[in-house]
Amino acid sequence: MQTLEQWLSFIEHLHSKTIDMGLERMNKMIKKMDIKFDVPVFTVGGTNGKGSICSYLEHILQAQGYKVGVHTSPHLIRFNERAKVNGQYVADEEFCKYFEEVEKARGELTLSYFEYTLLAILKLFQEKHLDAVILEIGLGGRLDAVNTVDPTVSIIASIGIDHTAYLGNTREEIAWDKAHIYRHNKPAICGDKNPPETLISYAKEIGALLEINGKDFEGIKTGDNSWNYAGPKWKLNDLPLPSMKGVYQINNASAALAALEAVEDQIEVDRSSIETGLKTALLSGRFQKIQSKPEIIVDVGHNPHAAVQLAETLKANPIGGKTYAVFGMLSDKDREKVCSIMGSCADCWMVCDLPGERGGKAEDLQKCLIKEGVADDQIKIFANVEYGLQNALKTARSTDRILVFGSFVTVSAALTILKVPVL
Repeated sequence: MQTLEQWLSFIEHLHSKTIDMGLERMNKMIKKMDIKFDVPVFTVGGTNGKGSICSYLEHILQAQGYKVGVHTSPHLIRFNERAKVNGQYVADEEFCKYFEEVEKARGELTLSYFEYTLLAILKLFQEKHLDAVILEIGLGGRLDAVNTVDPTVSIIASIGIDHTAYLGNTREEIAWDKAHIYRHNKPAICGDKNPPETLISYAKEIGALLEINGKDFEGIKTGDNSWNYAGPKWKLNDLPLPSMKGVYQINNASAALAALEAVEDQIEVDRSSIETGLKTALLSGRFQKIQSKPEIIVDVGHNPHAAVQLAETLKANPIGGKTYAVFGMLSDKDREKVCSIMGSCADCWMVCDLPGERGGKAEDLQKCLIKEGVADDQIKIFANVEYGLQNALKTARSTDRILVFGSFVTVSAALTILKVPVL
């Protein structure tokens, strides 16, 4: 293989299943490749908020002068988004180099796309001699490939209903699965203010040092542009609001600060770096404003928990004109529940087909919205996001808002069409 595209095509077709949960293959490969870290490792899981917390950690640590590696998924447009070193996306050539190392080590063992690419990124991070490593869980926790790396501190951002085919149908089941990223005698941060008892019980069972948002640490907005953080030891008043918009971002920032506070004996940060990190952390697709007149907002929210947060953020940021929603979801997501939450948030709906095996149909979204009381003449059906967005752009006036949401796939298409680079 000569190019990154060739490697990714090869990796994509190597394993029989796209998603194949389990730790056995990863454990074998980590041993073969001698992957280990002697610097703090932050493992970040949760239903929503993982990416935001990773960004806050990254920017605060980098502001302090540390060399930081960050792995997140999925990517929006380019695979390179999955790995950053010191704020820079890893280049194609470096990915190819480390894919070769994985290929040499695996022998006859087949690996899933996520496993193969994660191993390359981990080895790359190991050889970059970093000061800190930030790893975002891909799916769940217990059997996710990232969970083969022992963390210094583990963070669960939130617990909602998603990926039910793999994690269970209730918050209790999902929380238990996610809690497996916690470790004995290691800080275990929970950003959810109302965690199911299964998470608390599991943390207690394994002897994790559990800290819960609202009980052991908390962030409280104190003015239009400030908030206070209070943790077991840290008391930080009049912090600048996080640069990422969303009523939930103070919770995410608080969880990041709780994690940094918990490991301050291993990696110190000062107030100045915290303030800089909060002001500079940005992430594509998290209530991201693309333009004004008309305002265009893109949001990757794709489950009921995210929909509640999106609806609250829209309510907190009203506009004078109409809202046009460009909306597409994957077929294995809870489309009915999302439509019930978001149905009153837009005046006109451009529902779109999404591509691929999991791509949802616009007609199904139309039925869900009508069921929630949206009038049929307020809904238009489009074969793809491009057509839906083009129609919204033609129709919307300067005082209106265009909201693009429902999936990473939907937002990725919109960013590509609008020629907006990934942050």
